[in-house]
Amino acid sequence: MKPKFVIAGAAAGLAASALIVAPASAQVDASAARYIAANCANCHGTNGVARGGMPSLAGQKKEQIAARVREFRDGKRAATLMHQIAKGYSDAQIDAIAEQIARQSMGQ
Repeated sequence: MKPKFVIAGAAAGLAASALIVAPASAQVDASAARYIAANCANCHGTNGVARGGMPSLAGQKKEQIAARVREFRDGKRAATLMHQIAKGYSDAQIDAIAEQIARQSMGQ
């Protein structure tokens, strides 16, 4: 897949996820969290199990996932694309995504 299509897909996913969740300070409901977390599958694999150069997310602790995403968002962790994606998420959305992904196991 060409990089520009991956970037366009990620951008479209971010835009769509922003429509589902109301204000950034609001809680994120479970169905919205599942939808937003599904965007992670583009790079990190279905159910959080990556096939290739990206790290698998399934089986990691919620706090660890959330901390890493915030590091990308806040420019504290180097990235090629993740820092741009993470900037689109509020703290509530990051926590909801991390909780959804943390529920997945490597065996799924």
